[in-house]
Amino acid sequence: MIKFEHSIFALPFALTGALLAVHEAPPAGGVWGKLALIVLAMVGARSAGMTFNRIIDAGIDGRNPRTRTRHIPAGVLSKRFAWVFLVASAAVFFLASWLLNPLCLMLSPLALAIVLGYSVTKRFTSFSHLVLGFALGIAPAAAWIAIRGSLDPRILWLTAAVTFWTAGFDIIYSCQDVEFDRSEKLFSMPKLLGVTGALWFSRLLHAAMVACLILLWREFALGWLGSAGIVSIAGLLLYEHSLVKPDDLSRVNAAFFTVNGYVSVLFFVFWAADVVLRRQG
Repeated sequence: MIKFEHSIFALPFALTGALLAVHEAPPAGGVWGKLALIVLAMVGARSAGMTFNRIIDAGIDGRNPRTRTRHIPAGVLSKRFAWVFLVASAAVFFLASWLLNPLCLMLSPLALAIVLGYSVTKRFTSFSHLVLGFALGIAPAAAWIAIRGSLDPRILWLTAAVTFWTAGFDIIYSCQDVEFDRSEKLFSMPKLLGVTGALWFSRLLHAAMVACLILLWREFALGWLGSAGIVSIAGLLLYEHSLVKPDDLSRVNAAFFTVNGYVSVLFFVFWAADVVLRRQG
């Protein structure tokens, strides 16, 4: 029910936010323990969010030919088990937040509400993709708070970048369900704009992501490795959009899972290398 790739999207960006915070000023008490707690919090929050989505969408998933084999509608897992797993995942998230610092604990209910709240938005707004993007986008800012105990507005450029990136690829993925959304009276950009219009909107969001990364790179005065990471991401996004056409959605899964997995991992590798080299220099 909860796949590894569901967490790999946001986790490298969260770790990048943490590394940028360390680059500014190393935390007292060491870094590795905090990074472990950030990963624990991320896994807990993401697992809770995905489980809640599967619970409240079980009926919808059961009517959609593409999703009817998911664990709850297929009867592989019960809703009772899912609720217990959700509570346990949320408990892990709150525990990690408590162990990090008081501000993390204070903000944890709001963060979890955002992560869980996305699941209901497609019932009333076509901008649900941006809500999902924001649910993942708060991760880098949360990681910064975890390291520093306060928020620096500069890291919000990374929040914006992840928000636009996630919303863009979620729109691509949702193009598969445009007819189902119409029949179920659900809201999405493909339903609102048509598949062609939705794909153009996705391209616009991904262009905005690259612009936000450039501004972030400038704010933190990073070097050539950081800029190379941005160029690599821009190239991957162009490739992603080349895979999907309004009249051919057969490669949506490759665009959604494979390419975006490379986007997040390569971004972390390039920016982590830049931060490490600059600290050593």
